[in-house]
Amino acid sequence: MVSDIKDTAHAVEAAAVMRLLRTRPRLLALGEPTHGEDTLLELRNELFGQLVEQEGYRTIAIESDCMMGRVVDDYVTSGTGTLDEVMEHGFSHGFGASAANRELVRWMRAYNDGRPASERLRFAGFDGPLEITGAASPRQALTALHRYLSAQVDADLVPCTADTLDRLLGADARWTDPAAMMDAAQSVGQSAEARELRLLADDLVALLDEQTPHLITATSRDDWNQARLYGRTATGLLRYHYWMADTSPSRMARLLGLRASMMAVNLLAIAEQGPALVHAHNGHLQRGRSTMRMGGLPLEWWSAGALVSAHLGDGYAFLATVLGTIRHQGVDTPPPDTLEGLLCALPEDRYVVDAPRLSAALGNTRLAPRVSPYFGYAPLDPAHLAGCDGLLYIREVPENQSML
Repeated sequence: MVSDIKDTAHAVEAAAVMRLLRTRPRLLALGEPTHGEDTLLELRNELFGQLVEQEGYRTIAIESDCMMGRVVDDYVTSGTGTLDEVMEHGFSHGFGASAANRELVRWMRAYNDGRPASERLRFAGFDGPLEITGAASPRQALTALHRYLSAQVDADLVPCTADTLDRLLGADARWTDPAAMMDAAQSVGQSAEARELRLLADDLVALLDEQTPHLITATSRDDWNQARLYGRTATGLLRYHYWMADTSPSRMARLLGLRASMMAVNLLAIAEQGPALVHAHNGHLQRGRSTMRMGGLPLEWWSAGALVSAHLGDGYAFLATVLGTIRHQGVDTPPPDTLEGLLCALPEDRYVVDAPRLSAALGNTRLAPRVSPYFGYAPLDPAHLAGCDGLLYIREVPENQSML
């Protein structure tokens, strides 16, 4: 079987990735099967540098808070703040602790130094302001949108005052209470104040859309795009909090779907600005329907990758990363009848693999799903191979390379 698939494997470089694709995608999505391994991020950085130099990519978007990502973008484009401050305040999910993420930010700032705005690299987070333990208050996004509009349009067009928003929002601790994730009764998302805020947020976003020609002229397209980010984040958070207060059996599936939807609308907005490399967990970027079990219940939702792919078609491409071993996490040599085991039989340690050709070469060969002893690593489901444009195969993640 190894001889049958060796022609599907190529050296790990951006040129090999691009040869797998019919056109240069607006979003080239590179997934990872586990978080916290700098080895994977270092390889991502190498590929991004090659995409910048060879293919004209100018943006990288990662699975991090979209609002916090503005801190990183301001630094890499204009030098605002310090590198230490950016790593502390510009990333969610603990990703600021990564040495590889720090090197990415440092390199992007150095690349941009002295270049005109049209040639500068951009950074974006595309996740919502969400963590496993809960969701952020909508205050930051909602008040930023209100402030932008109030400075540029007639006061009688703005549907509320800043004082009204502040009164309805109340204390941020009401929104961020971690108890609400497990107990819907602790959420304020369906309170009278939250319901009124949803209507006001909708009106503010509508006003932003209505005033687009004026706003782009009076400020800049970049400022207007930032206001759009505020708008979709505010409405997304209010919707998320609403469903946190829901008591129906569909509550968790709805929350997972809403997070994916928030990711997707951010990615589609990024795609409008030009080609971007996207990096996140394989599960967020896959084209297939996502599934998991929680509390004994099966949950299903469409991933961000599935949503974006439906909109962009060939403008979206997905490479899943496949790992052989992560020995420091107890993930040892994969069984030979798994996808990972098959690739581990190849002679080199790293490859870009043509997924459609690999699938064709396998024919009727049935691969067994790999079972991981480590909860933080999700092997690629062989059934999802057909939804990949390519695979990034890495034989082994070296020990002591974790960032978390």
